[in-house]
Order: sequence, then structure tokens, then C-alpha cells
Amino acid sequence: MKHIFSVEGMTCAHCEKAVSKALLAIDAHAKIVIDRTVDFVEVLSDLPAEKFIQAIEDEGYRIVH
Repeated sequence: MKHIFSVEGMTCAHCEKAVSKALLAIDAHAKIVIDRTVDFVEVLSDLPAEKFIQAIEDEGYRIVH
């Protein structure tokens, strides 16, 4: 499944790395694309979106619905 999120608060490469690390901790085989310039996070994984949303929010970023 392809999950696409708009994530507020990612302002630097460290932010991208933190989000990526958190997502990979949920699914080590997920394919992740992050573009902080447009608040874009895409995750390709068979796991439900809710798991990734929680991981992103646990890192201190906000999902924009």
C-alpha cells in the first residue's frame, strides 16, 4: 500500500532522518520518500497507515489532514 502524509514541522535534514528512522523502526522493509520542502512523506508498506502516523507524531511532528 502507498501511504501519503502531509507532515508539518520538518525543517531540516535531521528532521527527515528522524522521521525516516521512526518509520523504518515500524517496517524495516518499507520504501520511504520524504520531501520536507513540501511537507511530503510517502511510505510503501503493507502495514496500516495508523502505525506510521503514530510513529511520526511520536517524533514530535504533526500530520496535516
